[in-house]
Formats: sequence, C-alpha cells, structure tokens
Amino acid sequence: MKRRRRPPYSDAVGAVFEEIDETLAAWIAEQPMFFVATAPLAGDGLVNVSPRGHDTFSVLGPHRVGWVDYTGSGVETVAHLRENGRICVMFCAFGASPRVVRLHGRGSVHLPGTPEFDEVAAQHPSHPGTRAVVTVDVRRISDACGFGVPVMDLLAERSTLRVLADRAAPGQMAEYRARSNARSIDGLPGMPDVAP
Repeated sequence: MKRRRRPPYSDAVGAVFEEIDETLAAWIAEQPMFFVATAPLAGDGLVNVSPRGHDTFSVLGPHRVGWVDYTGSGVETVAHLRENGRICVMFCAFGASPRVVRLHGRGSVHLPGTPEFDEVAAQHPSHPGTRAVVTVDVRRISDACGFGVPVMDLLAERSTLRVLADRAAPGQMAEYRARSNARSIDGLPGMPDVAP
C-alpha cells in the first residue's frame, strides 16, 4: 500500500495514501456502511452528514469511487454536489481492528440513462428506490486510528427502503421525489429531473 507521509507523533496512524490500491479497496468493500459529508457554499448554510449502507458502493479506480443513491426523505448530498461538488466519504471499522478512512474529492450526480449511472448501477443489485448514482473524483485519501469508534456487531441490513419502494404504485416514487427531493433544506435545487 503506497503511503505519502505520516505525522511526526506516530508511525501507526494518520497515513495519507497516493491511491486506492487493491488492499485498501478490499478493506472498503468489507465495511457495512459509510458516511457522506457535504455543505453548501453559503456561510450560514447547513452542513450535512448522511449514513449509507447496503451493497451500493464501488471503487472505480485508484482515484474514483461511486455509489447507488436511493430515494430518501431529503436530497442534501445531491443538492450540495450540484452546487459545488465538495464531498468527504468516510468509512469506520466497527470490528476489533480500529480504522477510519476518509476520501476527499469532487462529486457528481448522474441520472438513469447516463453512462456513469449505468457503470455503477450494473455493479450492484437493482433497487426500486434508486434515483441516481454519485461518483467522486478522489483528491485525498487518508486514514486515522479510529480508537474513538465503538466495537459493534452487525445484525442485518434494514429492508425498509426496498419494502416501501416495492409497495409504491407506478409513478408514486417519482411523485415523492417531486414533492420531497426537489429542494434541499437550504433551498438549493435537488434532483435535476424534478427541480423547477
């Protein structure tokens, strides 16, 4: 694994990596969830952190990642990326070996029918709640100790999103996105296909 530098206080944690190599990609694939942080440009805008799970995340190359974005109650990540592209993706190990990995970069939102959407969606199980794909051009790759993250057991993935989407009548998901995903909580345009 190629590391660029370490802080002077420790040889064990705080590495910055040149790329996402096979070893790091394998570690990422083992994690059951990840977190996505974004923010609007406005100084008084609200910062957002979203938890993500399921089989949705792909390492697409040494400096590129992506995931399948499901319909949800909000649209902050999409809106912030459409405005400024800034993003940090964070993985935490909840098992016995602590580790936190952060991927900083520039994100883009891709709708169904685009090559980028097809590239990522094809790598994961189809999901009736899928609204977009997000890709990130990764500019900084780093890890940290993760000593403050608790050790926890994974019981199971939640099935609620799939159950709700499966129960939706034809057109109901699109109507929901038009009603709930058109604007961020700060008023930024959300889903491109529904924003006025």
